[in-house]
Amino acid sequence: MSRHQLIPSHPDPSHPDVVGSPDGAGPPGRSRPGALGPVGAAGGDGDAWLPDGGDDILLVTSSTVLRAEVERIVAAAGAQLRVAATAAEGGRHWDAAAAVLVGSDIRELPPRRRAPAVLVGLDGEGDSLWHLAAVLGAERVAVLPDAAAWLADHLSRSRSPGPGGVILGVTGGCGGAGATTAAIWIAQAAAGLGARVLLVDGDPWGGGLELALAAEENPGLRWPDLAEARGSIDPIQLADSLPVAGGFSFLSWPATREQPVPVAAAATAGILDAARRGYELVVVDIGRGADPIHTFAWDCDRIAMVVPAQLKAAVAAVRLLQEFPPVEAALLVRGKAGAALDGPLIAEAIGLPVQGRVPELRGVAGAMESGRLLELGKRRAVRHFAASVLDLLGDGLASGELE
Repeated sequence: MSRHQLIPSHPDPSHPDVVGSPDGAGPPGRSRPGALGPVGAAGGDGDAWLPDGGDDILLVTSSTVLRAEVERIVAAAGAQLRVAATAAEGGRHWDAAAAVLVGSDIRELPPRRRAPAVLVGLDGEGDSLWHLAAVLGAERVAVLPDAAAWLADHLSRSRSPGPGGVILGVTGGCGGAGATTAAIWIAQAAAGLGARVLLVDGDPWGGGLELALAAEENPGLRWPDLAEARGSIDPIQLADSLPVAGGFSFLSWPATREQPVPVAAAATAGILDAARRGYELVVVDIGRGADPIHTFAWDCDRIAMVVPAQLKAAVAAVRLLQEFPPVEAALLVRGKAGAALDGPLIAEAIGLPVQGRVPELRGVAGAMESGRLLELGKRRAVRHFAASVLDLLGDGLASGELE
């Protein structure tokens, strides 16, 4: 990847550029330093085209490459774009913008400003994008040009946000922690309370979540069927196309011997956005490791990490925690009450609160192999555990029925 090219600083640093067509149609116009309105607007006064409310998208970057990419995306979203070369330059427009995009060349934010909506970077920048997003507190990461369609849709909806569900990520602090089991039980409990729930298999190498549900033959789409999805996905069509088990929809990798089909990050983001709009709760079995964390965790509103009550597991969990996005997270401790390494000690060691205790039930491993986890999920201990996790979501659910 070529290094970012810097654009000259503006003669008047208090006025970032505004680019884009006044009606949102057509390609964005070329901007000029210090312009307050879109170049080429009729009447000569750029301010006449600026909306009174916060409909502008603010981009903070000095990279001409990123700027050109985002200009096209914002035009496709039918929005106005302000561009500031530095965070200080964009500070006066920060809080009024409908969404704030920060380029990967930015390292500091204005003091006491809300977190940027999206960190935008270029293909080839690698894991540094996610690490930088965590430092800046960005809500999402968009790797361009692959995520262009997703970003355009995201910006369109940010200007007229509608109701949406909650995405809860579940991951294991170490291998074999039991995250898949916990995710299934949480989805089952929420569905039992009447919520529209989707369970997402986030691990292409996990053998297929559908095996644990004994739902390999249930009709509906799997991940390979959605690998080519692009742009905005209709949430109703998505929900209608997915298989159902245990009262909830699920999106699984197929339980076959075939190699997993790669799914682009933009397709994954579009699917999760549609899921948020179509369901009240989306439970994502993230899988473990940096790659699945980067693929799924940045779209989650909350993350629950399952950790066995063991010292080695706690150490592994601390390492994994460094890959987490800046969202609320909590621990689900797996182990019998009274274990040597109890909840408070694990919470202190990892630095996250304990939200619940995964019950140690006899026969869980066998139930996973034979597809009987949903039967165990009906037990009182499991329902009590799931209720403690759903409390983590608070009033974030659209219906409020899971509180």
